[in-house]
Amino acid sequence: MDRVVDLGHRASQSTIPVLIEGESGVGKELIARAIQGESDRAGKPFVAVNCGAIPENLVESILFGHEKGSFTGATDKRPGKFLEADGGTLFLDEIGELPQDAQVKLLRALQEGEIDPVGAKRPVKVDVRLISATNQDMIKQVQEGNFREDLYYRINVFPVWVPPLKERLDDIPELVQHFITRFATEEGKRIDGVSPRALDMLQRYPWPGNVRQLENAVFRAVVLADEPTLDVGEFPQIASHVEGYEVTVPAAPSVPEPEPLFEGPALLGDDGPVPSTISVSAENGRDALGIPALTEGGEIRSLEDMEADMIRLAIGRYRGHMTEIAKKLGIGRSTLYRKMREFGLEAHVS
Repeated sequence: MDRVVDLGHRASQSTIPVLIEGESGVGKELIARAIQGESDRAGKPFVAVNCGAIPENLVESILFGHEKGSFTGATDKRPGKFLEADGGTLFLDEIGELPQDAQVKLLRALQEGEIDPVGAKRPVKVDVRLISATNQDMIKQVQEGNFREDLYYRINVFPVWVPPLKERLDDIPELVQHFITRFATEEGKRIDGVSPRALDMLQRYPWPGNVRQLENAVFRAVVLADEPTLDVGEFPQIASHVEGYEVTVPAAPSVPEPEPLFEGPALLGDDGPVPSTISVSAENGRDALGIPALTEGGEIRSLEDMEADMIRLAIGRYRGHMTEIAKKLGIGRSTLYRKMREFGLEAHVS
């Protein structure tokens, strides 16, 4: 990592294109931000784009922008990521996932210092420092024809390889302390550090998810912690994979069932008979509807079953119009869809 830091510092003194290589989770974006932070572009825009997460038909529009009406759905003019990063740094993560058509336009943007927004009549000048990152073998991608050779040599002017965490386990103590300080502050908890035994365990684990996995493990540990020092018990998932460490989860204390405050019909507010059906008022003279409140054996039905019936009733009553159904039930559309999946109701909606 000393070598990585040194290369990052040297790269920051120039606008040379940088390609950061390494496994997923090693901190490639963090290094890119550090290069920007030490350069004369510090304080200018830093725009990060995950090339693998962009739908293929929208890559050009998202990177280079588009004019209003340039394609179906283009109701507004959009500047694109290159223009957003103008004067600063554009970080293209997972650049090996970029489609071939976009690779051609990216090569031209780097060579000419200008972009062609979709639907635009003339190119637009941009001043962007490019930093790319990948977890793939780019030479292999070029040999297999998945990545343009000329673009590869254009972005790979200053390569920086970041080793996986399993090859730099001595970094773990400082990383753990950094994450503890950060998450303890965010969670409003007093955590002073980590026990020697827990630290030894963390340094014996191979960390396939690299620094990102370590970060998440410390976050979970801080949330679980009841004491000011994190111990093995706060890392149960890691302990289960390291020989010689076990975490015993204490059994939950038994809580006695509370005595009912009321019995029988008193729950209904009177001494009348307990109904077997919850009536639902009808409209426009149609027959009244009802949802059974009791099972065939005379037991109270679960709220989950009642809720499923209410959703079925609403689906039929409002003929599958999901916005109206969610509104009448008093829940959000996403909640409605989730409950429908849980109750197996998706097939009933056309």
